[in-house]
Amino acid sequence: MFCSVGRPLRLTTWLAVPFLFSSAVLGLTGLGGLLLGAPGYLPLSSPVFGAGVAVGVAASSAVEWTARWQRVWLRWPYLASVLALGVLVDGVRLPVVAVVALGVPVTALLVAQYFLERRRTAALAEAGLTSASQC
Repeated sequence: MFCSVGRPLRLTTWLAVPFLFSSAVLGLTGLGGLLLGAPGYLPLSSPVFGAGVAVGVAASSAVEWTARWQRVWLRWPYLASVLALGVLVDGVRLPVVAVVALGVPVTALLVAQYFLERRRTAALAEAGLTSASQC
C-alpha cells in the first residue's frame, strides 16, 4: 500500500482531489494549446477523469475517515461516480480561455500546497515527531 507521512487528509479535501487534478491537467493542456495557436475549444477527455480517479485512489489511504462505513460505502462509489461522470462528459467542448483561467490557478494552488506540505513534513522530521521515511 502507499505510505503517508504527516497529518491525514481531510475528507472534504479528498473529495476535491479528482476534480482538482483534472482541472489542473485540462488547464495545462489548454495553456499549451493557446501557446501553439490551437482552436478555441478543448474537448473534455475521459482518460483525464480516469487519471483523477487514480490520484483519488492513491490519496484515499491518507484520508481521515470519520466512520468505518465511509471507507467502503463512500470511497469506492464516489470514485466510480467520478469516473462515470468522465465517461458521460467525454468530448464536451469547453472554451480554452475558461479552461486555462480555471486550471492554471488550480495548478499553482496544488504546487504551492505540495511545497508547504514538504516543508511541514521536513520540520516534523527535524523535530523528531516523525521519521523522514515511515515506509
